[in-house]
Amino acid sequence: MVTPKEFDIEETTHEDKVLVRIPSRRKEVYKQPQKTKITTPKPIKRIIKISEQISVAELSKKMGVKASEVIKKLIDFGVMATINQNLDIDTASLVAADFGFDIEKVQLEAEKILQEIEDKPEDLVTRPPVVTVMGHVDHGKTLLLDAIRNTRVVEKEKGGITQHIGAYNVKIDGKSITFIDTPGHEAFTAMRSRGAHVTDIVVLVVAADDGVMEQTKEAINHAKAANVPIVVAINKIDKPNANVERVRQALAEYGIIPEEWGGDNLFVETSAKLKKGIKELLEAILLQAELMELKANPKKDARGVILESRLDKGKGPVGTVLIKEGTLKLGVPFVAGSAYGRVRTMID
Repeated sequence: MVTPKEFDIEETTHEDKVLVRIPSRRKEVYKQPQKTKITTPKPIKRIIKISEQISVAELSKKMGVKASEVIKKLIDFGVMATINQNLDIDTASLVAADFGFDIEKVQLEAEKILQEIEDKPEDLVTRPPVVTVMGHVDHGKTLLLDAIRNTRVVEKEKGGITQHIGAYNVKIDGKSITFIDTPGHEAFTAMRSRGAHVTDIVVLVVAADDGVMEQTKEAINHAKAANVPIVVAINKIDKPNANVERVRQALAEYGIIPEEWGGDNLFVETSAKLKKGIKELLEAILLQAELMELKANPKKDARGVILESRLDKGKGPVGTVLIKEGTLKLGVPFVAGSAYGRVRTMID
């Protein structure tokens, strides 16, 4: 009889190993039961995307609330609105926040909406340069344009100061130049900046008897920021106290250096009053434009910049538009930022 502590051992006469089978004892390991993790769901942001404006009706629809509730909330904020009234992004954000929504502004750019078509080299033609006339108030900018166009625009302006951006087309020796006249008064900084950013060449008008003034410095900064070449017109050379050399030296301090001094800027001496130097100024502009090799494709859809817009009582929305590419035609639809419409009338 074999007891539990005894084992069968098989021995052989050979040099075999003795095998002993010992039963193993497994240790029981205690494991703690895993606790169930409680996860809190992240709050979901409810976002409404709009461009510049949104109507009360559309906002209420996007939030899933009654329009009357939105109108009531607007009244609480001191805004009286109807169901079809448009709300700006700030007002819409206030109302939406009270209903647990966030407003996100979406930029609608014409460049993203319109498909870019690559120009064929054979379709490109030389286009007229766009020239912005800039300078200090009363330095004779508009009078200089009058001499170029042979008109009397300056008398129509209040106090002889340009109040808006005007665009004119001038022909010389069969070549066209598009001029933009920007306000010189200190109150019109934004307009001057806009003019500099849509132009090819800046004509900087500086009075020979007055020199570099506040708006002169500002015009130089606008042109440099837009990376636009500057042609200088030293005006009012007919004045008894005119000092052309002093003007040249003053401009050189701001990096506007004449070609004859080894610089890159063309300088022309003019007198808008006596109509002196007008032809030389136009020739300098055409020379600068020739160096720039300005070309455009007239066969593609029109693209340009709205310089100014207003609401005319008889005509409705009216805009001064500068077409930089393509050809604008009557009846075609257009988009400008978040606005859109159709061309009804064109006046060149």
